[in-house]
Amino acid sequence: MRRFLVCLGFFGLTGTLPVFAGEPAPALDPRMPLQGKKSNPVTYDIDFSVVVTAPYQTKTLKVWLAMPQSDVGQTIEASQLCTFPMKVAPKVAQEKVHGNQFAYFEFDRPKGAQIIRHKFKATIHEMRWHIDPAKVAKIERWPVAFDLYRKSDRSVTVDARLQKLVLDVVRRSTNESDDLASIMRWVSGYMKYDHAGASLKASADHALTKKAGHCSDYHGLCAALGRALGYPTRVTYGINPFPKNSPSHCKLEAFLPPYGWVCFDVSETQKLMAAIQKDKTLSAKKKAELIRLAEVRLQSGFRDNTWLQQTRGTDYELVPPAQRRVPVVRTIYAEADGVALIDPDPANAQAREFGWMTVHHYVPNRPVEYSFKSWKSLMK
Repeated sequence: MRRFLVCLGFFGLTGTLPVFAGEPAPALDPRMPLQGKKSNPVTYDIDFSVVVTAPYQTKTLKVWLAMPQSDVGQTIEASQLCTFPMKVAPKVAQEKVHGNQFAYFEFDRPKGAQIIRHKFKATIHEMRWHIDPAKVAKIERWPVAFDLYRKSDRSVTVDARLQKLVLDVVRRSTNESDDLASIMRWVSGYMKYDHAGASLKASADHALTKKAGHCSDYHGLCAALGRALGYPTRVTYGINPFPKNSPSHCKLEAFLPPYGWVCFDVSETQKLMAAIQKDKTLSAKKKAELIRLAEVRLQSGFRDNTWLQQTRGTDYELVPPAQRRVPVVRTIYAEADGVALIDPDPANAQAREFGWMTVHHYVPNRPVEYSFKSWKSLMK
């Protein structure tokens, strides 16, 4: 078998997210671009690879690699895809539900591990919405286009148990912002961050039952509680472009007119608050003030410049179709002869065997600080 490296450029396939209808978008439309205020951009040279090892004597290995796209908060340029040792040309397409873009690779009778490499440049902006709860509009009847983000699905599950719970969690107010704030506070107090006990599927049911999980479980539960009240919500997945065991991280988005889709990060804010509380160099008064500022930043809507969005939404069909719908795609989805390879979590210290793993390297154009690690970012 000949072994070599092939690189393909996809400069024309990293544009803005699609508008599926030809007519102008109305004031209430889930396709509305992000409305947050942009600032503090950072440009990263990103070298992102995935090493996939199919089981012995696999006939066909199929891999769907999430491809980040440009939007208001990020710009993607100079995208190149490479495979090694087998030469496989990818097919790049967007799934029709959320507009997520994937590069699809099909390896015929692979021998040993296969490497898929994606090199590109990303400019990421910090975004802040500065939500004023008094200005959030109350929508009596949402357009049909929002049904996708208001109904139950296999990850963001809204069942009778959750419908009953949300009435206890939220004292129904006159706007969605206050309700959502109550939901996020409750989830932060209810759940414990735990990689070993994570679903890796944005499972609201897992979060509610286990009271533990990682970012997707936090935000899957928040999204489900929001939908139980009739509000459009979704889970969005991306990567942090700095050294860490698992590059993937997800956030919550809720549609709050007139602000449109607003980004929230409940799990990272919870961890930041815990770190502040444990910091012995801070006085009790300073801790209280920093925790208050972290809460304000969360509730106001914030998307950091150290997070690159790759996919949005839950429970959808890939293109070309896989054997099953995917709950989420963190970085890739892979099947060997129609059987899914289990998602790894290299941040789980108890895990030892993986069917695939990411290899990643990032070079920013200037020093950048992770906003959920340093409390100093709260003082800006």
